[in-house]
Amino acid sequence: MNVETFVENYYVERKNTDSLKWDLLEERFGDADLLPMWVADMEFKAPDGVFEALTERIQHGAYGYSFVPDSYYQAFSDWMEKYFGYKVDKEWCRPATGVVSALYWFMNCFTAEKDAVLITPPVYYPFFSVVNDLNRTLVTVDMTDNDGRFELDFDQLEQAIADNNVKLFLLCSPHNPAGRVWTEDELEKMLAICDKHDVLVIADEIHQDFALHHHKHIPAPLIADGKYRDRILLVNAASKTFNLPGLVHANIVIENPALRQKFDDYANQHIMSEKNLLGHIATEAAYRTGEEWLDGLRHVIEANYDYVKKELTTHIPEIRVCDLEGTYLPLIDLKGFLDPNDVKKFVQDKCRLAVDYGEWFGAAYKGYIRLNLATHPKLVKEAVERIVREYEKL
Repeated sequence: MNVETFVENYYVERKNTDSLKWDLLEERFGDADLLPMWVADMEFKAPDGVFEALTERIQHGAYGYSFVPDSYYQAFSDWMEKYFGYKVDKEWCRPATGVVSALYWFMNCFTAEKDAVLITPPVYYPFFSVVNDLNRTLVTVDMTDNDGRFELDFDQLEQAIADNNVKLFLLCSPHNPAGRVWTEDELEKMLAICDKHDVLVIADEIHQDFALHHHKHIPAPLIADGKYRDRILLVNAASKTFNLPGLVHANIVIENPALRQKFDDYANQHIMSEKNLLGHIATEAAYRTGEEWLDGLRHVIEANYDYVKKELTTHIPEIRVCDLEGTYLPLIDLKGFLDPNDVKKFVQDKCRLAVDYGEWFGAAYKGYIRLNLATHPKLVKEAVERIVREYEKL
């Protein structure tokens, strides 16, 4: 499906629909009259098959207690096997009310207060929150921006793990907001270090379906022919992929029986929520029917990125649009023409944009912004034109 067809069929206005992205600007940014290019969801309707499955279930009229059927696990495993070569056994799976919820559960289940937990900024800000909120010891190894491509120093990673007696590593793969789709070699280096120092790994792979520009995502349990799978707690979801985050449903995959039993024991004591009926119905339908839709969406994201990079670097020589191997959320470095302390004034007050700021993902990244490209090209064009116009006034 090409860009024009996808946008024509699926673009939808979200203002005045209780949208966090559009209708909470006053609360989040202190200004309701901004063009929202921030939080990671979309202005696109979910695939037709999702709408049809939800409609059929809603029309039934009874929304009582439910369980996740075998057909769901088959659809999930089929999707994982087809796109990533990873056949997932139902016994390994547990449902979750979102990836972030799972991170909090894992942290409580598998670590104790004051245990050291490592993250690699710039990284999704709930990674900071889950460590700090639960009174664990935060250890960071900042990635290096090498002319728009973020890279991790593996010697620093191992030194930080050894020096701080790290118990758990929060791996973001693909990495948000660095835009990296980790190579097999990079993932093997990370996991080998964790194996050497007996570090448990949480693999947040929610952006797995957005490996762009011919890059390939590899699930962490497959690295080195599965050598490290027994120390991996994998969590992913269809929410980012198919614009379903409001249905709060995610997949936990734990292959190690001992870790799985420990999680089940924890869940029996601390996670008493029922299954989300509409969440798993929508997710199963997306896995079964969403292939063509996703192909069209990827074309939109890649076209938007190519436009942003070309236009901004053509009109603003000092700007750097970071590489986007995966996700739909590139970082843009404004430090070439702005003092980092002036970025918010320029972007919000002058350009009238609501964006995610680099310092939200790590203090060292002040001066960057993150832009959401999973939206109508006309909105991306408007955002770019505002940036260029205000730059020319400087």
